[in-house]
Amino acid sequence: MIALKDVVYCRLGTRDLAGAEWFAVTILGLEVSERRKGATYFKSDNRAHTLCYVEGDPADQVTAFEIGSPAELQRAAATLESLGHRVHYGTSQECDARHVREFIRFDDPTGNGIEFVLRPAVSAQRYHGTRDAGITGFSHVGLCTTDAERDERFWTQVCNARVSDRIGDAPLMRLGTIHHSIALFPFHKAGIQHINHQVASTDDIQRSLAHVRDNQVNITFGPGRHPTSSAQFLYFTGPEGMTFEYSTGVCEIHDEPLWRDRQFHFEPRGFCHWGAKPNIAAFRD
Repeated sequence: MIALKDVVYCRLGTRDLAGAEWFAVTILGLEVSERRKGATYFKSDNRAHTLCYVEGDPADQVTAFEIGSPAELQRAAATLESLGHRVHYGTSQECDARHVREFIRFDDPTGNGIEFVLRPAVSAQRYHGTRDAGITGFSHVGLCTTDAERDERFWTQVCNARVSDRIGDAPLMRLGTIHHSIALFPFHKAGIQHINHQVASTDDIQRSLAHVRDNQVNITFGPGRHPTSSAQFLYFTGPEGMTFEYSTGVCEIHDEPLWRDRQFHFEPRGFCHWGAKPNIAAFRD
């Protein structure tokens, strides 16, 4: 089994790098950690970066997960190749562009771009947001799936994710104690469905609600409260249609042997305890 430690970063292609930077800084409240030719890196916690916009096709989206050792990375590559996945081994230049020691890249069964990385860089400087968004860190991703049952098997049997809860056929899966680091949502094509940043409090959710409204950003869900993770949330649209989420109060699962995943309805009441209705394609039947 491939032992993943945590979700590390997302890399997103963009046709408008300057516009993407404006959004990440002004709306999301991230900090620019580095600019290179054709790429801008952003911090949201003590890691060197957790989001990178790269000039290119917006369909080129990658989610990275940390793995523990060179031997584990080699075993992961061998496992993936034995299952028929085409594995790309990162060059030294590509590793430098990701601030990692080594990595492999492949597509999951739906076709989502995935990287397993070794020794992602941690910054010696704390994150300093450009506005008071209250961000405490990058937390999880939602991935689109064309076959939720098949992809759940990949993440839980080939890899070490565990299902915390399901909304319809959509599994919310944890790698550590946080309720979920990966969520799979049925959709007709591959892609990152949403990117989540945790914030410190309900006040941060409400301040960001006013901020995104004042900047004419499209709010697609919330404010609300997830009945699964107990987190309060706000979803809104970013560059190239990417959905971003702020949330606070996500539960942790410490009684691992006793926890049993729960089944929620794939309808608004399964997504929001307060009655908010999502205007997000992958959250609708």
